[in-house]
Parts: sequence; structure tokens; C-alpha cells
Amino acid sequence: MIEVRDLRVRYGGRLAAHVPELDVAAGECVAIVGESGSGKSTTLLSLLGLLPDADVSGNVRVCGVDVLSASPRELRAVRGARAALVIQSPQAALSPATRLGVLMRRALRLHGRDAGERVMAEAVESVLLDPAILRRRPHEVSGGQAQRFAIALAIALGAEVILADEPTSALDVTVQAEVVGVLRRLREERGLALLLVSHDLALVSTIADRVLVMRDGEVVESGPAGRVLAEPSHPYTRELLEALP
Repeated sequence: MIEVRDLRVRYGGRLAAHVPELDVAAGECVAIVGESGSGKSTTLLSLLGLLPDADVSGNVRVCGVDVLSASPRELRAVRGARAALVIQSPQAALSPATRLGVLMRRALRLHGRDAGERVMAEAVESVLLDPAILRRRPHEVSGGQAQRFAIALAIALGAEVILADEPTSALDVTVQAEVVGVLRRLREERGLALLLVSHDLALVSTIADRVLVMRDGEVVESGPAGRVLAEPSHPYTRELLEALP
């Protein structure tokens, strides 16, 4: 679903992110971890061609599409419909005056998808939300509900890949567990490929199959989550683990 080789993202002459290798298969979760400014989100956004001011090089394929050489039309066909971005605070990206059902219907029609009531209801039910939420506006739902709605929208659009940027960092611990549980179940049931950006190693340990650790734009360690989190080989990874409460 995601294949990356020698990805380099530069702003001017400064290297913001360098990822030698990153693969995410169907039904797999890979996490990119590191402190703020380590290059995690830059890497994530580059995979969807969402860094227009950056110089991006390397080989990047998402859902079979060569992102770095694709036309704007080809990229639009991938974004949302096949590969969906779930951001940290989805409420900020939603029109505050528009009901969630209207927002979902517009997105579905934009991508030529079935925008029927049943399709939308099944999507929100798949993330353990009551379809009645579709009648609410963004400010009328909690942060956890908004996050699950964003995931439901990706499901309704038929996304094969979800790229999640700190999807639980603004939520309390109980709601974090709910969102992670939803992502884990959808991955298992639907074969979704999940690329998760997070600074929370405790959360990552509950869902990731493999982990990449980034620092100052470089990958300093990568491998199976169990090995990296239990027996890290790089001092920086050990520092992150020691900082856990």
C-alpha cells in the first residue's frame, strides 16, 4: 500500500526529513515516533504530495501511484478516496456551521461515491458512533467523536490506507483507548494499511507492528515494534522509553 525508498524532504538547503525505507502492507500498522520537530509529520504529508513548498525527492508509491511524478488529477484521485489523512484536531478542519452528515455527503459526491443515508450510517456505526451524530455540527461533538467521524469518513470513501497524524494526542486516556481500538479493529476486519505518527510510545506499543524512530529528520532506528520498544539499540530510543511515566 505504501512503498518509500530514499525519501528526502528539503526546505531551501535544509534537510527536514530523510527516510531510507518505509513499507506498509495491507492490514499492517507502522508507527513513526519521535519528539516534536523530528520530521514525523513532514514525512507523513510528503506521502500525499501535501508539501508544495518543499523539494521532495526519492521514490514514493501510495496505492500503486507514484506520488512524486503524479499529476494533480491523479493525486486528487488518491487522496481521500484511497488514502485518507486523519489529523490531530479534525474539528478545526470542519466547517463549524455545517452538519456532519452534510459534510460527509459532499465529500462522497466529490469523489463520485454513493452518498446515501445507509452508506453514511454504516460508516459511522463502523467506528462505534450513533448515526444520529450526522445531524450534529462539529462543535456539538466531543474530540473523540470528531476523531472517529474523521475515520468514518475515510471508511465511507473506501480508503485502503489511513495516515494518522497524532490522532489521539488531544484526547484523554479513556477516549484514546476507544480511538485506538477502532483503528485496530478496522485494520483487522477491513485490511486497512495504517501509518501512525505519534510521540506516545505507550500507545504505539498497543497497535503497531513495526516502528521507525526519527530524530532531527533522520531515521535512527527501525524494526519490529516488540524488539524496538523492548530492546532498543539506539540511545535516543532508550531516552524516549525512559521518559515514559
